[in-house]
Amino acid sequence: MAAGYADLLRTRHAARLLAGTLIGRLPNATGPLAVVLLARAEGGGYALAGALSAVYGVANAVGQPLLGRAVDMYGQPRVLLPSAVLSAFGAVAFALLGLDPLPAAYAAMAVAGFFTPPLEGSLRALWPKVLKREDQVHAAYALDAVAQEVMFAVGPLLVALGVALWSERAALLLINAVGVLGALSVVLSPPSRQWRSAPREAHWLGALRSAGMLVLIGSFLFIGLALGSIAVAAVAYADEHGGGLISSYLLAALSVGALIGGVVYGARQWPGHPENRLRLLVLLLALGYLPLALTPGTAAMTVLTGVAGLFLAPSLACAFVVVDRHAPKGTVTEAFSWLVTSFGVGSALGMTVVGPAVEHGGSGAGFAVAGGGGLAAVLVLLSARRFLASPVRRTDDGSPAENDRNGAVEPGFRAGRQA
Repeated sequence: MAAGYADLLRTRHAARLLAGTLIGRLPNATGPLAVVLLARAEGGGYALAGALSAVYGVANAVGQPLLGRAVDMYGQPRVLLPSAVLSAFGAVAFALLGLDPLPAAYAAMAVAGFFTPPLEGSLRALWPKVLKREDQVHAAYALDAVAQEVMFAVGPLLVALGVALWSERAALLLINAVGVLGALSVVLSPPSRQWRSAPREAHWLGALRSAGMLVLIGSFLFIGLALGSIAVAAVAYADEHGGGLISSYLLAALSVGALIGGVVYGARQWPGHPENRLRLLVLLLALGYLPLALTPGTAAMTVLTGVAGLFLAPSLACAFVVVDRHAPKGTVTEAFSWLVTSFGVGSALGMTVVGPAVEHGGSGAGFAVAGGGGLAAVLVLLSARRFLASPVRRTDDGSPAENDRNGAVEPGFRAGRQA
Protein backbone atom coordinates (compact mmCIF):
# COMPACT_ATOMS: atom_id res chain seq x y z
CA MET A 1 0.00 0.00 0.00
CA ALA A 2 2.67 2.50 1.09
CA ALA A 3 4.91 1.39 -1.79
CA GLY A 4 2.17 2.25 -4.29
CA TYR A 5 1.79 5.79 -2.97
CA ALA A 6 5.58 6.19 -2.80
CA ASP A 7 5.85 5.12 -6.44
CA LEU A 8 3.17 7.64 -7.36
CA LEU A 9 4.94 10.49 -5.56
CA ARG A 10 8.26 9.57 -7.16
CA THR A 11 6.74 10.29 -10.56
CA ARG A 12 8.26 13.45 -11.96
CA HIS A 13 6.41 16.61 -10.83
CA ALA A 14 3.79 14.68 -8.78
CA ALA A 15 5.06 15.56 -5.29
CA ARG A 16 5.69 19.19 -6.25
CA LEU A 17 2.20 19.63 -7.68
CA LEU A 18 0.49 18.00 -4.70
CA ALA A 19 2.52 19.99 -2.15
CA GLY A 20 2.20 23.28 -4.04
CA THR A 21 -1.55 22.88 -4.42
CA LEU A 22 -2.06 22.06 -0.74
CA ILE A 23 0.06 25.02 0.35
CA GLY A 24 -1.73 27.28 -2.10
CA ARG A 25 -5.08 26.22 -0.64
CA LEU A 26 -4.12 27.03 2.95
CA PRO A 27 -5.76 30.49 2.85
CA ASN A 28 -9.04 28.89 1.82
CA ALA A 29 -8.80 26.20 4.49
CA THR A 30 -8.05 28.68 7.23
CA GLY A 31 -9.75 31.83 5.92
CA PRO A 32 -13.01 31.71 7.90
CA LEU A 33 -11.20 30.99 11.19
CA ALA A 34 -8.56 33.68 10.63
CA VAL A 35 -11.26 36.21 9.76
CA VAL A 36 -13.28 35.43 12.88
CA LEU A 37 -10.20 35.68 15.10
CA LEU A 38 -9.13 39.03 13.66
CA ALA A 39 -12.65 40.45 13.79
CA ARG A 40 -12.94 39.46 17.44
CA ALA A 41 -9.51 40.94 18.19
CA GLU A 42 -10.69 44.21 16.61
CA GLY A 43 -13.65 44.34 18.97
CA GLY A 44 -16.30 42.93 16.65
CA GLY A 45 -18.99 40.58 17.90
CA TYR A 46 -19.59 37.02 16.75
CA ALA A 47 -22.46 38.15 14.51
CA LEU A 48 -20.18 40.55 12.64
CA ALA A 49 -17.39 37.97 12.44
CA GLY A 50 -19.85 35.42 11.08
CA ALA A 51 -21.18 37.88 8.52
CA LEU A 52 -17.67 38.61 7.25
CA SER A 53 -16.94 34.88 6.97
CA ALA A 54 -20.24 34.40 5.15
CA VAL A 55 -19.31 37.06 2.59
CA TYR A 56 -15.99 35.29 2.07
CA GLY A 57 -17.73 31.94 1.63
CA VAL A 58 -20.41 33.18 -0.78
CA ALA A 59 -17.85 35.03 -2.89
CA ASN A 60 -15.71 31.89 -2.97
CA ALA A 61 -18.66 29.78 -4.11
CA VAL A 62 -19.35 32.22 -6.95
CA GLY A 63 -15.73 32.63 -7.99
CA GLN A 64 -14.57 29.01 -8.12
CA PRO A 65 -16.53 27.82 -11.18
CA LEU A 66 -15.99 31.11 -13.02
CA LEU A 67 -12.24 30.99 -12.45
CA GLY A 68 -12.27 27.29 -13.32
CA ARG A 69 -13.86 28.14 -16.65
CA ALA A 70 -11.20 30.81 -17.20
CA VAL A 71 -8.48 28.19 -16.56
CA ASP A 72 -10.02 25.91 -19.19
CA MET A 73 -10.10 28.79 -21.67
CA TYR A 74 -6.78 30.56 -21.01
CA GLY A 75 -4.53 28.05 -19.23
CA GLN A 76 -3.43 27.70 -15.62
CA PRO A 77 -0.62 30.29 -15.19
CA ARG A 78 -2.70 33.15 -16.64
CA VAL A 79 -5.46 32.56 -14.09
CA LEU A 80 -4.07 30.85 -11.00
CA LEU A 81 -1.26 33.26 -10.10
CA PRO A 82 -3.15 36.55 -10.73
CA SER A 83 -6.15 35.25 -8.80
CA ALA A 84 -3.93 34.12 -5.90
CA VAL A 85 -2.36 37.58 -5.75
CA LEU A 86 -5.75 39.32 -5.86
CA SER A 87 -7.15 37.03 -3.17
CA ALA A 88 -4.14 37.75 -0.97
CA PHE A 89 -4.60 41.47 -1.67
CA GLY A 90 -8.13 41.27 -0.27
CA ALA A 91 -6.89 39.46 2.85
CA VAL A 92 -4.05 41.96 3.32
CA ALA A 93 -6.46 44.86 2.96
CA PHE A 94 -8.68 43.39 5.67
CA ALA A 95 -5.67 42.72 7.91
CA LEU A 96 -4.45 46.32 7.58
CA LEU A 97 -7.82 48.12 7.69
CA GLY A 98 -9.55 45.91 10.24
CA LEU A 99 -13.23 46.75 10.77
CA ASP A 100 -13.02 50.46 10.11
CA PRO A 101 -14.54 51.35 7.71
CA LEU A 102 -16.86 48.36 7.76
CA PRO A 103 -17.89 48.52 4.06
CA ALA A 104 -14.21 48.23 3.14
CA ALA A 105 -13.90 45.14 5.34
CA TYR A 106 -16.82 43.49 3.54
CA ALA A 107 -15.35 44.45 0.16
CA ALA A 108 -11.98 43.01 1.13
CA MET A 109 -13.63 39.72 2.14
CA ALA A 110 -15.52 39.60 -1.15
CA VAL A 111 -12.29 40.07 -3.12
CA ALA A 112 -10.40 37.49 -1.04
CA GLY A 113 -13.16 34.92 -1.46
CA PHE A 114 -14.00 35.48 -5.12
CA PHE A 115 -10.41 35.35 -6.37
CA THR A 116 -9.40 32.23 -4.42
CA PRO A 117 -7.53 30.32 -7.14
CA PRO A 118 -9.16 27.05 -8.30
CA LEU A 119 -6.07 25.00 -7.44
CA GLU A 120 -8.10 21.98 -6.43
CA GLY A 121 -9.73 21.52 -9.82
CA SER A 122 -6.54 22.47 -11.62
CA LEU A 123 -4.53 19.73 -9.91
CA ARG A 124 -7.11 17.10 -10.80
CA ALA A 125 -7.01 18.24 -14.41
CA LEU A 126 -3.22 17.72 -14.40
CA TRP A 127 -3.09 14.22 -12.90
CA PRO A 128 -3.96 12.26 -16.07
CA LYS A 129 -1.10 13.81 -18.05
CA VAL A 130 1.44 13.70 -15.21
CA LEU A 131 0.82 10.09 -14.19
CA LYS A 132 -0.30 8.54 -17.51
CA ARG A 133 -1.49 5.25 -15.97
CA GLU A 134 -5.16 4.97 -15.05
CA ASP A 135 -4.50 3.12 -11.79
CA GLN A 136 -2.10 5.85 -10.65
CA VAL A 137 -4.60 8.58 -11.57
CA HIS A 138 -7.27 6.94 -9.42
CA ALA A 139 -4.77 6.53 -6.57
CA ALA A 140 -3.82 10.20 -6.93
CA TYR A 141 -7.45 11.24 -6.60
CA ALA A 142 -7.63 9.23 -3.35
CA LEU A 143 -4.35 10.68 -2.10
CA ASP A 144 -5.62 14.16 -2.96
CA ALA A 145 -8.77 13.56 -0.88
CA VAL A 146 -6.65 12.29 2.03
CA ALA A 147 -4.26 15.24 1.81
CA GLN A 148 -7.24 17.58 1.86
CA GLU A 149 -8.32 16.10 5.19
CA VAL A 150 -4.81 16.68 6.56
CA MET A 151 -4.83 20.28 5.32
CA PHE A 152 -8.14 21.10 6.94
CA ALA A 153 -6.90 19.56 10.19
CA VAL A 154 -3.45 21.20 10.19
CA GLY A 155 -4.49 24.60 8.78
CA PRO A 156 -6.37 25.82 11.88
CA LEU A 157 -3.45 24.71 14.05
CA LEU A 158 -1.11 26.88 11.98
CA VAL A 159 -3.43 29.86 12.45
CA ALA A 160 -3.52 29.26 16.19
CA LEU A 161 0.28 29.02 16.24
CA GLY A 162 0.61 32.29 14.32
CA VAL A 163 -1.74 34.02 16.73
CA ALA A 164 0.15 32.67 19.75
CA LEU A 165 3.57 33.70 18.38
CA TRP A 166 2.59 37.04 16.85
CA SER A 167 -0.99 38.27 16.41
CA GLU A 168 -4.25 37.64 14.56
CA ARG A 169 -3.22 40.16 11.91
CA ALA A 170 0.20 38.57 11.41
CA ALA A 171 -1.33 35.10 11.16
CA LEU A 172 -3.69 36.24 8.38
CA LEU A 173 -0.86 37.93 6.49
CA LEU A 174 1.47 34.95 6.82
CA ILE A 175 -1.08 32.36 5.70
CA ASN A 176 -1.91 34.35 2.57
CA ALA A 177 1.74 34.97 1.71
CA VAL A 178 2.41 31.25 1.96
CA GLY A 179 -0.65 30.62 -0.22
CA VAL A 180 0.72 32.79 -3.02
CA LEU A 181 4.01 30.90 -2.88
CA GLY A 182 2.14 27.62 -3.21
CA ALA A 183 0.27 28.85 -6.29
CA LEU A 184 3.55 30.16 -7.73
CA SER A 185 5.15 26.73 -7.29
CA VAL A 186 2.32 25.13 -9.25
CA VAL A 187 2.20 27.56 -12.18
CA LEU A 188 5.98 27.48 -12.64
CA SER A 189 5.96 23.70 -13.04
CA PRO A 190 6.23 22.36 -16.61
CA PRO A 191 2.94 20.39 -16.46
CA SER A 192 0.99 23.50 -15.45
CA ARG A 193 2.68 25.68 -18.07
CA GLN A 194 2.17 23.11 -20.84
CA TRP A 195 -1.36 22.02 -19.99
CA ARG A 196 -4.15 23.02 -22.34
CA SER A 197 -7.79 22.09 -22.08
CA ALA A 198 -9.30 20.12 -24.91
CA PRO A 199 -11.20 22.29 -27.43
CA ARG A 200 -14.56 23.24 -25.98
CA GLU A 201 -17.95 23.96 -27.47
CA ALA A 202 -18.96 27.56 -26.85
CA HIS A 203 -21.89 27.37 -24.43
CA TRP A 204 -22.81 29.70 -21.60
CA LEU A 205 -23.68 26.80 -19.29
CA GLY A 206 -20.20 25.30 -19.60
CA ALA A 207 -19.90 22.20 -17.44
CA LEU A 208 -23.50 22.57 -16.25
CA ARG A 209 -24.90 21.43 -19.58
CA SER A 210 -24.00 17.87 -18.55
CA ALA A 211 -26.92 16.15 -16.79
CA GLY A 212 -24.46 13.87 -15.02
CA MET A 213 -22.64 16.88 -13.59
CA LEU A 214 -25.91 18.30 -12.24
CA VAL A 215 -26.61 15.01 -10.47
CA LEU A 216 -23.15 15.04 -8.86
CA ILE A 217 -23.51 18.66 -7.80
CA GLY A 218 -26.90 17.94 -6.22
CA SER A 219 -25.65 14.87 -4.37
CA PHE A 220 -22.54 16.53 -2.98
CA LEU A 221 -24.54 19.56 -1.90
CA PHE A 222 -26.27 17.23 0.58
CA ILE A 223 -22.99 15.57 1.61
CA GLY A 224 -21.64 19.02 2.38
CA LEU A 225 -24.81 19.75 4.34
CA ALA A 226 -24.22 16.62 6.42
CA LEU A 227 -20.65 17.60 7.25
CA GLY A 228 -21.58 21.18 8.10
CA SER A 229 -24.27 19.99 10.48
CA ILE A 230 -21.86 17.54 12.15
CA ALA A 231 -19.46 20.39 12.93
CA VAL A 232 -22.17 22.29 14.82
CA ALA A 233 -23.77 19.21 16.39
CA ALA A 234 -20.37 18.17 17.75
CA VAL A 235 -20.13 21.44 19.67
CA ALA A 236 -23.63 20.93 21.05
CA TYR A 237 -22.71 17.37 22.08
CA ALA A 238 -19.65 18.68 23.90
CA ASP A 239 -21.80 21.18 25.81
CA GLU A 240 -24.10 18.34 26.87
CA HIS A 241 -21.20 16.17 28.04
CA GLY A 242 -19.05 18.53 30.03
CA GLY A 243 -17.59 20.77 27.32
CA GLY A 244 -13.82 20.96 27.03
CA LEU A 245 -12.19 19.45 23.98
CA ILE A 246 -14.84 16.82 23.31
CA SER A 247 -15.98 18.44 20.06
CA SER A 248 -12.35 18.48 18.89
CA TYR A 249 -12.05 14.76 19.65
CA LEU A 250 -15.13 14.01 17.57
CA LEU A 251 -14.05 16.10 14.57
CA ALA A 252 -10.53 14.67 14.78
CA ALA A 253 -11.96 11.15 14.79
CA LEU A 254 -14.02 12.03 11.71
CA SER A 255 -10.85 13.19 9.92
CA VAL A 256 -8.87 10.13 11.01
CA GLY A 257 -11.63 7.89 9.67
CA ALA A 258 -11.52 9.74 6.34
CA LEU A 259 -7.74 9.40 6.23
CA ILE A 260 -7.88 5.65 6.81
CA GLY A 261 -10.67 5.15 4.30
CA GLY A 262 -8.94 7.21 1.63
CA VAL A 263 -5.60 5.47 2.01
CA VAL A 264 -7.17 2.01 1.83
CA TYR A 265 -9.42 2.92 -1.08
CA GLY A 266 -6.61 4.37 -3.19
CA ALA A 267 -4.29 1.43 -2.60
CA ARG A 268 -6.07 -0.87 -5.05
CA GLN A 269 -7.98 -0.83 -8.31
CA TRP A 270 -11.73 -1.35 -8.25
CA PRO A 271 -13.67 -3.18 -10.97
CA GLY A 272 -16.81 -1.96 -12.66
CA HIS A 273 -18.17 1.44 -13.52
CA PRO A 274 -17.24 4.24 -11.08
CA GLU A 275 -20.82 5.56 -11.25
CA ASN A 276 -22.12 2.36 -9.65
CA ARG A 277 -19.31 2.40 -7.11
CA LEU A 278 -20.09 6.00 -6.18
CA ARG A 279 -23.70 5.11 -5.35
CA LEU A 280 -22.51 2.34 -3.03
CA LEU A 281 -19.89 4.53 -1.33
CA VAL A 282 -22.34 7.38 -0.70
CA LEU A 283 -24.87 4.87 0.67
CA LEU A 284 -22.24 3.54 3.11
CA LEU A 285 -21.33 7.12 4.01
CA ALA A 286 -24.97 7.92 4.80
CA LEU A 287 -25.39 4.74 6.85
CA GLY A 288 -22.35 5.77 8.87
CA TYR A 289 -23.95 9.10 9.76
CA LEU A 290 -27.24 7.64 11.06
CA PRO A 291 -25.94 6.10 14.35
CA LEU A 292 -24.54 9.47 15.42
CA ALA A 293 -28.09 10.53 16.36
CA LEU A 294 -27.95 8.00 19.22
CA THR A 295 -25.36 10.24 20.98
CA PRO A 296 -23.89 7.61 23.34
CA GLY A 297 -21.08 8.31 25.83
CA THR A 298 -17.96 10.13 24.75
CA ALA A 299 -15.81 7.06 24.05
CA ALA A 300 -18.48 5.31 22.00
CA MET A 301 -19.36 8.55 20.21
CA THR A 302 -15.73 9.06 19.23
CA VAL A 303 -15.65 5.58 17.73
CA LEU A 304 -18.90 6.22 15.85
CA THR A 305 -17.61 9.46 14.36
CA GLY A 306 -14.44 7.68 13.25
CA VAL A 307 -16.53 5.04 11.49
CA ALA A 308 -18.73 7.77 9.99
CA GLY A 309 -15.67 9.29 8.33
CA LEU A 310 -14.42 6.10 6.69
CA PHE A 311 -16.24 6.52 3.39
CA LEU A 312 -15.86 10.30 2.95
CA ALA A 313 -12.49 10.35 1.18
CA PRO A 314 -13.35 7.28 -0.96
CA SER A 315 -16.60 8.99 -2.02
CA LEU A 316 -14.69 12.13 -2.97
CA ALA A 317 -12.00 10.19 -4.85
CA CYS A 318 -14.60 8.22 -6.79
CA ALA A 319 -16.55 11.40 -7.53
CA PHE A 320 -13.43 12.94 -9.06
CA VAL A 321 -13.27 10.04 -11.53
CA VAL A 322 -16.97 10.38 -12.35
CA VAL A 323 -16.59 14.14 -12.88
CA ASP A 324 -13.81 13.50 -15.39
CA ARG A 325 -16.09 11.08 -17.26
CA HIS A 326 -19.11 13.39 -17.40
CA ALA A 327 -17.59 16.86 -17.79
CA PRO A 328 -18.27 18.23 -21.29
CA LYS A 329 -15.21 18.39 -23.45
CA GLY A 330 -12.93 21.28 -22.53
CA THR A 331 -14.59 22.02 -19.14
CA VAL A 332 -12.77 19.69 -16.74
CA THR A 333 -11.35 22.38 -14.42
CA GLU A 334 -14.69 24.18 -14.27
CA ALA A 335 -16.43 20.87 -13.55
CA PHE A 336 -14.15 20.05 -10.62
CA SER A 337 -14.64 23.60 -9.33
CA TRP A 338 -18.42 23.17 -9.41
CA LEU A 339 -18.08 20.08 -7.22
CA VAL A 340 -15.97 22.07 -4.74
CA THR A 341 -18.55 24.87 -4.77
CA SER A 342 -21.52 22.57 -4.18
CA PHE A 343 -19.70 20.92 -1.28
CA GLY A 344 -18.90 24.30 0.31
CA VAL A 345 -22.39 25.70 -0.17
CA GLY A 346 -23.86 22.53 1.31
CA SER A 347 -21.62 22.83 4.34
CA ALA A 348 -22.74 26.42 4.91
CA LEU A 349 -26.39 25.36 4.58
CA GLY A 350 -25.81 22.56 7.06
CA MET A 351 -24.39 24.94 9.63
CA THR A 352 -27.45 27.14 9.14
CA VAL A 353 -30.24 24.57 9.31
CA VAL A 354 -28.76 22.50 12.15
CA GLY A 355 -29.01 25.39 14.61
CA PRO A 356 -32.81 25.26 15.05
CA ALA A 357 -32.67 21.44 15.20
CA VAL A 358 -30.16 21.57 18.06
CA GLU A 359 -32.15 24.21 19.91
CA HIS A 360 -35.31 22.10 19.81
CA GLY A 361 -33.92 18.57 20.08
CA GLY A 362 -30.35 18.77 21.33
CA SER A 363 -27.28 17.31 19.69
CA GLY A 364 -29.12 14.14 18.72
CA ALA A 365 -31.42 16.16 16.48
CA GLY A 366 -28.38 17.92 15.04
CA PHE A 367 -26.72 14.64 14.11
CA ALA A 368 -30.05 13.46 12.68
CA VAL A 369 -29.80 16.37 10.22
CA ALA A 370 -26.45 14.91 9.10
CA GLY A 371 -28.05 11.50 8.59
CA GLY A 372 -30.85 13.11 6.61
CA GLY A 373 -28.35 14.92 4.43
CA GLY A 374 -26.52 11.67 3.71
CA LEU A 375 -29.74 9.89 2.76
CA ALA A 376 -30.75 12.80 0.52
CA ALA A 377 -27.41 12.50 -1.28
CA VAL A 378 -28.10 8.80 -1.91
CA LEU A 379 -31.62 9.53 -3.15
CA VAL A 380 -30.30 12.05 -5.67
CA LEU A 381 -27.89 9.48 -7.10
CA LEU A 382 -30.51 6.72 -7.20
CA SER A 383 -33.39 8.77 -8.60
CA ALA A 384 -31.24 10.23 -11.37
CA ARG A 385 -29.16 7.14 -12.11
CA ARG A 386 -30.04 7.20 -15.82
CA PHE A 387 -28.17 10.49 -16.13
CA LEU A 388 -25.07 8.84 -14.68
CA ALA A 389 -25.10 5.95 -17.12
CA SER A 390 -21.58 5.31 -18.40
CA PRO A 391 -20.89 8.13 -20.83
CA VAL A 392 -19.72 7.69 -24.38
CA ARG A 393 -16.37 9.42 -24.38
CA ARG A 394 -14.90 10.95 -27.50
CA THR A 395 -11.40 11.88 -28.51
CA ASP A 396 -10.40 15.32 -29.76
CA ASP A 397 -11.25 14.37 -33.36
CA GLY A 398 -14.78 13.37 -32.33
CA SER A 399 -14.36 9.60 -32.59
CA PRO A 400 -15.58 7.40 -29.73
CA ALA A 401 -12.96 6.45 -27.13
CA GLU A 402 -12.19 2.80 -26.58
CA ASN A 403 -13.81 1.40 -23.42
CA ASP A 404 -11.99 -1.22 -21.42
CA ARG A 405 -13.57 -4.46 -20.25
CA ASN A 406 -14.82 -2.85 -17.02
CA GLY A 407 -16.48 0.03 -18.76
CA ALA A 408 -13.76 2.46 -17.69
CA VAL A 409 -11.85 4.61 -20.14
CA GLU A 410 -8.50 6.29 -20.03
CA PRO A 411 -9.32 9.15 -17.63
CA GLY A 412 -7.11 11.72 -19.26
CA PHE A 413 -8.09 11.56 -22.88
CA ARG A 414 -10.00 14.77 -22.71
CA ALA A 415 -8.95 16.13 -19.34
CA GLY A 416 -6.24 18.08 -21.06
CA ARG A 417 -3.43 17.80 -23.56
CA GLN A 418 0.18 18.78 -23.63
CA ALA A 419 1.00 21.84 -25.70
